[in-house]
Amino acid sequence: MEIFNVQELYEGYDYPGEFLKIADLNLVNFDFWYLMPEEQMEWRITGLKNRYPERKLIPFARRDDCDDIACFEVGKGNKVQIIHDFASAGYEQRKEYDCFWDWFKDAIEEMIREDESNG
Repeated sequence: MEIFNVQELYEGYDYPGEFLKIADLNLVNFDFWYLMPEEQMEWRITGLKNRYPERKLIPFARRDDCDDIACFEVGKGNKVQIIHDFASAGYEQRKEYDCFWDWFKDAIEEMIREDESNG
């Protein structure tokens, strides 16, 4: 899977290795959540810069049933921010995960719960 070259906007920022591994393995769709393709990441990052100019958010996944997106944020290490995109500035933050793997486990567990409830 091709990902957006974030170095174009935020020089010195490197994606967490865990994220790169998942993208390299092409593990992209988790039922509710999916990793965004390069073009969508670029479109979203531009919008986030306009809507939340005080933040340096790097979106990488989108939730299919609402406007929530998962982002890295420059200066916050490997933490994952869940942003309710298009909310008013100051009200966009939904949740924060300590690392990519915590977000990934949550996304997978949510997919499993949904599958079990439908089965």
